[in-house]
This record gives sequence, C-alpha cells and structure tokens, in this order.
Amino acid sequence: MHIDKLGGVDPWTLGRVLSETPDIHPTAVVRNSDFGRYTYFGPRSQIANSAFGDYSYAMGDNQIAHASIGKFVNIATCARINPPNHPTWRATLHHFTYRSHSYGLSLADDEEIFEWRAQDRVAIGHDVWLGHGAIVMPGVTIGHGAAVGSGAVVTKDVPPFAIVVGVPARVLRLRVDAKTAERLQRIAWWDWPHERIDAALSDFRTLGAQAFAEKYDV
Repeated sequence: MHIDKLGGVDPWTLGRVLSETPDIHPTAVVRNSDFGRYTYFGPRSQIANSAFGDYSYAMGDNQIAHASIGKFVNIATCARINPPNHPTWRATLHHFTYRSHSYGLSLADDEEIFEWRAQDRVAIGHDVWLGHGAIVMPGVTIGHGAAVGSGAVVTKDVPPFAIVVGVPARVLRLRVDAKTAERLQRIAWWDWPHERIDAALSDFRTLGAQAFAEKYDV
C-alpha cells in the first residue's frame, strides 16, 4: 500500500516557491529584524535585532539574536545563534536582577545588561551552513563558506571555508584548498543578480568548487 502522508515535512517537500517577499512561518516571532529576498524563516523560530540576508533560510525551532547573517546561509533545525550570556560577576546568575519588573520587584529593568548583550553581535558570512542543533556563541564571526557540524558549540571565530565540529568547535578540515577559497571569495557569486545565478545553475550543480572557481575567476 502506497502512503504519501504530509505532516512534519520540510517546506521544499510541499513545493514552496520563494519570492522577493520573505516567507515567515505564522508561528515564528520576529522583532526588529530585516529579511532579504527569497528568504524563509521556519516554524516556532525567533529572531530579534538581526539582519537575515538574501536567499538565507532557517528550517525551524531556531533562536537568533543580535546577528548579521549573510546571503545563502543554511540554518538547520534547532540551531541557535547568539544565546544570551548571564552576568557571572553578580552574586546570582538569575535574571530577576535585570528583568526585575517580571518579578514584581521595586527597581526598573536593568537596561545595561540588555545593551551589553546587544554589543556582542554574531557575524555569519555568505554561504555558511549551520548543522542541526549547532550553537554560535556571542561575539563569534564565521567566515564565508564555512560549515558547522551538528551539535557543535562555536566559541571562537571560524575561518572561511572551514568545517568545524565538536564542543567546543574545532577545525576538522577545510572544504577547499587555499587558492580555491581565495578565488571563490574574489568571485563573490553570492552577490550576483538572480538572473546570473540562474544562468550558472548548471555549473553550480555539475562543477566542483575548484573547477567552478577556475571557470569564473577571470
């Protein structure tokens, strides 16, 4: 018996067609953030005070704050970007000291803590992949073309085109050789207009990174 049951499937299975208008799932929460073209923000995800570049997507159950996210960024389910730090220098880690209003306490909320968190932004380059459940800690920069393994906790900057894994994340290897990485960044295909990307789609599919760089780095 053939069964084709929809439910719990990713949006591409449903034949979703993205457009110039960001596709924000009805259950997502967006606060003070900018989205580019052909973007998708999945179910139960939250984003605040961030920029989400063209063609980037987050599959669902993601939490993002104070982040600059490049174009063509691939964010798997449950990945988290910039979870908030707590004031470890205080007598208590609990947030009643700065979310005082929520607890019916006499002082106003402590805006200095929220300003401190906002200054510790995360920067994610173009064409980055964050695997399932990956966490990018405050203040980290991830270079173009990097891949972060599932469950990794990124506490330090990641070089362009590096693959990082583990807790804390470490460089496993580079996706491409140094010359190809330099060429791909010089080509900056992620800045191409939509029509040029479409025209090169066959090469994106069939050429390896080195061959692609050799063809377009002219």
